[in-house]
Amino acid sequence: TASGEIFNTNAMTAAHLTLPFGTKLKVTNLKNGQSVVVRVNDRGPHVRGRIIDLSVAAAKKIGLVHAGTTRVKLEVFE
Repeated sequence: TASGEIFNTNAMTAAHLTLPFGTKLKVTNLKNGQSVVVRVNDRGPHVRGRIIDLSVAAAKKIGLVHAGTTRVKLEVFE
């Protein structure tokens, strides 16, 4: 990852373009209301119109694995 960590697909982590590494975010899937808390440890996504990339484990927690993308709400979690 951009933070220097080895990527772990089973960790609750995410990539964001501007938030500081270590920032904890509550990510809520707006289609089903499911939420997960993740820690920013990478930069991205590098696809226009996307604001966050989740690890596979985090995506599973909010029912996003099969859909691939969806609208989400981000909240800094302290």
